[in-house]
Amino acid sequence: MGDNRLMDCPSPASNCFKEAVCIDAGRVYDSCCDRDCLEDLRIYFTECGQSVVENAISVRSRKVELITAYVDVEPVPFNKGYYSVDMTFFFEVTVDVYCSPASCPTTITGLAMFDKKAILFGSEGSVKIFSSEMKKGDDDCQQEPTKNLPKASVQVAEPILLSTRLGEVRECIDHCNCQLPNSICRRFDGEMCMYGCKKVIFATIGLFTIVQMERNVQMLVPVYDFCIPTKECNCSSDSPCDLFSKIQFPTDQFFPPRSLDNSCDKSCRGNKKCGC
Repeated sequence: MGDNRLMDCPSPASNCFKEAVCIDAGRVYDSCCDRDCLEDLRIYFTECGQSVVENAISVRSRKVELITAYVDVEPVPFNKGYYSVDMTFFFEVTVDVYCSPASCPTTITGLAMFDKKAILFGSEGSVKIFSSEMKKGDDDCQQEPTKNLPKASVQVAEPILLSTRLGEVRECIDHCNCQLPNSICRRFDGEMCMYGCKKVIFATIGLFTIVQMERNVQMLVPVYDFCIPTKECNCSSDSPCDLFSKIQFPTDQFFPPRSLDNSCDKSCRGNKKCGC
């Protein structure tokens, strides 16, 4: 086999490279983005939190956090190359509950869930995959053979808690019959009350997601050079005051921007020709 090395190039912009190498990498075959307004998701609480909700007269939103997302991939029947991506999102929702008009609120945290599905193209593959990577707790140091399914990945932006409201329980709504993962139950120090509740809290959450379907393939790529770090590791042992002196003064925190400032480009500020 001939040498793949070519003449040295001053920069990648010159469209010539030193070497062509074969790498194994994940190629994205299909992807989609979505904006979901998740209306009236029921928030589940432990027994202690639910006792507060039963005496509530009003509720106020505080924050929401995405705990995790479970992702499963299954082939779509009679449609070769396409796969169903089933996603379950688990949210930790914190609210303030008022039990009387003049009382201080009680802050409680509960769990909200949302199911989502996407159909994406992931190409076909019929081989079994074996790997020498170690699998903890296995009798053999090699991994078990797996089907050659594509891998789905979900990117989620920070969710937004749009609103919360107090309501009455309806007949078996949302995830009444689901079995919560143990890791989720441990996070809330107990099991969630899903039955026998008279009052419940509903949340509306804004969610931005990107779903990708990728498969490992061998690709021939140009190589310009090795990625050698040019920045030195910072081992500074400056005193706290020395570090504090290097922080820029937070002028914007003392002087909040005006509406006129927000409408002008930052590069124009202070320039009379810009009119800012």
